[in-house]
Amino acid sequence: MQGNLPPEAQETIEELQDLQETAQTVAVQKQETESSLTDAENALEELENVDDDTQMYRQVGELLVETDFDDAKADLEGKVDSLEIRLETLEKQEDRVQSQFEQLQGDLEDLLGGGMGGGPMGGPGGA
Repeated sequence: MQGNLPPEAQETIEELQDLQETAQTVAVQKQETESSLTDAENALEELENVDDDTQMYRQVGELLVETDFDDAKADLEGKVDSLEIRLETLEKQEDRVQSQFEQLQGDLEDLLGGGMGGGPMGGPGGA
């Protein structure tokens, strides 16, 4: 069916497909970041129930290395802060991609004369 479309419409469809892939990638990254953030927040919360003089270890690659309470807490707080910033960035990127998708979808409908009877487009796949 795309063979009958004007070249501008074909290009717009390709851009929409690229944006859909980007939206899926961002959604996966956002989900992974949310999961890591929850884990770090839970660890930080558990740390509040530990005595300051408790012997502690942190994982470095495949090794466990001894650390003290203050270092462990500072590391976790830094990780939480970093993940919160990453999550904000991904949410903004998700919004931008959605906005671009909607704009291109409108452009495509204009190119096709107002969206003649349905067409091949179905949205950004829940992103």
